Amino acid sequence: MAEAGNWCLIESDPGVFTELISGMGVRGVQVEEVWSLDESLMEQLKPVLGLIFLFKWQGAQPASTTEGDQYPTDHIFFANQVINNACATQAILSILLNRDDIELGKELQDFKEFTAEFSPDMKGLAISNSDLIRSVHNSFARSDPFVNEMQDPRTSKDDDVYHFIAYLPIHGALYELDGLSEGPVRLGACSEDNWLQKANEAIMRRMDRYGVSELHFSLMALTRDRIELYEEQIEEVDGLLLSLPEHAGEERSRLNADRRELEQKLQLEREKRERWHRENVLRKHNFVPMIYNLLRVLGERNELGPLIDRARQKATERAAQQAKSKQ
Repeated sequence: MAEAGNWCLIESDPGVFTELISGMGVRGVQVEEVWSLDESLMEQLKPVLGLIFLFKWQGAQPASTTEGDQYPTDHIFFANQVINNACATQAILSILLNRDDIELGKELQDFKEFTAEFSPDMKGLAISNSDLIRSVHNSFARSDPFVNEMQDPRTSKDDDVYHFIAYLPIHGALYELDGLSEGPVRLGACSEDNWLQKANEAIMRRMDRYGVSELHFSLMALTRDRIELYEEQIEEVDGLLLSLPEHAGEERSRLNADRRELEQKLQLEREKRERWHRENVLRKHNFVPMIYNLLRVLGERNELGPLIDRARQKATERAAQQAKSKQ
């Protein structure tokens, strides 16, 4: 794979992905963690624009069951992954650049139009050479002098390697988009109403390839921005309240209850977004200088030695308690 200026590893986290998408100029969407494939839980996330699936990479494997190669794919944005550590961003782009109902922003829209006629490998090279995409991606690199996030994890055979792929409906069919595959994998016809069910079935088939002890999977959904969604719903309820006649007391009470519930959801979403931002700031911050100076000051005060001795004593006591509990 090409270096293309080096790309860091980024954490599989909805707050990271949401801020990454916003950093590329995209508006009106966010990423949510999916804790279960249960239909009722997926219903709460709608409208879902695409799914991002993380799994342990086990080398090239046969593609999922498809309906064959007789279907044209010229209408699909598909890019081969030609850069190390970029599969998360590439899975996100696979959804963003294949949906017509997402506000991409000028730079990403120009990129989509510029690469429309490119082959998959040329699209991959275009991603690797995009200053916007690379800089936003690398903005989530941890400031840790002891971790080389630019190193390709595939260089060590002992390391577990994880990979991201995308699922989404495109022109009436469900597709699996994996930058390490030769091309888009068509999983069958679908509609906007049933594509999530079909995607869940495809994900379960992929998970079944692993042993029962393998638990390292993660699923995230690209959804509409929940803050914007709740604000629109509150505005809609306000309009209904204004249109009610004076004698419609029961309906007014119901709508006011709905409005209070929406306001609560909106407040929780805003708090979550603030928490995500704070966590992202902490991810990027280098705490090593602070720790170094803390240890230095403790050493100058002759307080470091006693703290180390106390920590060793606690560790010994804890180990003894654990050994005793196992007897």
